[in-house]
Amino acid sequence: MFLNSLTGRFLLLTIVFVMLAEVMIFVPSVARFRQDYLQARLERGQLASLAVLANADQMVNPALKKELLENAGVMNVVLRRNEVRELVLSSPMPVAVEATYDLRDASPIVLIRDAVMILFDADDRVIRVIGTPVKKAGLQIEVTLHTTEMRTAMLDYGYSVFLLSLIISVITSALLFFAVRWFLVLPIRRVVGHITAFKDAPQDLAKIIEPSAGITELFQAEQALMAMQIELSKALKQKDRLAILGGAVAKISHDLRNMLTTAQLLADRMEMSKDPAVRRTTPKLVSSLSRAIKLCESTLKFGKAEEPSPVLVDFPLQPLVEDVVESESLPIEGDTISYALAIPDGMRVRADAEQIFRVLSNLIRNAQQAVVATKKPGTISVTATVDANFWSIEVRDTGPGLPTRAQAHLFEAFEGGARQGGSGLGLAIASELVRGHGGTLELVETNENGTCFRICLPIGKGPDLLPDL
Repeated sequence: MFLNSLTGRFLLLTIVFVMLAEVMIFVPSVARFRQDYLQARLERGQLASLAVLANADQMVNPALKKELLENAGVMNVVLRRNEVRELVLSSPMPVAVEATYDLRDASPIVLIRDAVMILFDADDRVIRVIGTPVKKAGLQIEVTLHTTEMRTAMLDYGYSVFLLSLIISVITSALLFFAVRWFLVLPIRRVVGHITAFKDAPQDLAKIIEPSAGITELFQAEQALMAMQIELSKALKQKDRLAILGGAVAKISHDLRNMLTTAQLLADRMEMSKDPAVRRTTPKLVSSLSRAIKLCESTLKFGKAEEPSPVLVDFPLQPLVEDVVESESLPIEGDTISYALAIPDGMRVRADAEQIFRVLSNLIRNAQQAVVATKKPGTISVTATVDANFWSIEVRDTGPGLPTRAQAHLFEAFEGGARQGGSGLGLAIASELVRGHGGTLELVETNENGTCFRICLPIGKGPDLLPDL
């Protein structure tokens, strides 16, 4: 429907507001017309009285007197000269004078009030009008007249003003209609068209709008839309990549689980070895293989690139951290890294032990890579604290710090890699696992002296199984 459109409603509002403005002008205009009408009757009455005063005896025959009064449009004319009021022209009064109006000192409010009263009073009344003679021909002049003729003239004038206002409203509305349609509606429709086209093919970069509006506000809106479309396209592409990766991981996990199961059976046999070093290493190997198998089974179970909800249990933190450090500190890079653990004795946390193990593994592995990149001996420290609301675990290294690009996309998969060839998945996975606990993983600081990450886990009994976030 036309009135439901922006142009339709703007056209209607324009007509209404223009007519309202004309009405506000109409009332003072009619009041001014009435004042001019009465002033004209006073001047005509003065001219008629001059014809009488021109005779030496001031005697005028009745026929001429009647003609003078009819031409002046009045019934009586009274002149006041030298403090003496003189009835110059007169005719029989059909009724008594009902009101007197003095035009000499009338305010605009009074003139508007009197004009409105005349418009709404259809009865014929006789009124007296007082004014000042022109050319200083006396001190005061008074005339009496009927209101019917004046009211008719006022209505005719008002009707003319109304028609003129209507024509002006239509022309103004039409001009504004085409102006708004050209400068506002058409650019908005262009934006809507780009949104619709982008909706049909959100990954097509050619569908992204190019800001070109000449109006500042619309240009800013187009810029914001372009930025949103670019971000959305990138997010959809990343989602597709993650979906493909999830399918590939599911397939790899299926085969990897079978290979790890075989490796676990072989590791079980290694426990019977008589070599002390082998017997000492075998339990750690079996534990690592068990975690790998559980991860593969979890991936196959859900069949998607999302982490399962954490199962919360109370467990001591120090043994888990030591286990992570021992698992990640195999001598593959040489003995250049030392570890410093500061875990309060007996400190227990309520979380999913397997997921926290994976979080710490990713952080420590990244810290190892940072230290190795310096080609100098370095230190990785793990510090845990507890307060009234959170368990906090900090992992700090003495590496070279994170590059600027990595800091800008720190926890985004495929975007936050801190080293050449890195995928950035480690921190993305760690952040997702911590968020699943209702906690946060944040970068505390990074500079040429090293980097520090902090894990904050909320303290609270909570359910044994947190809902998916």
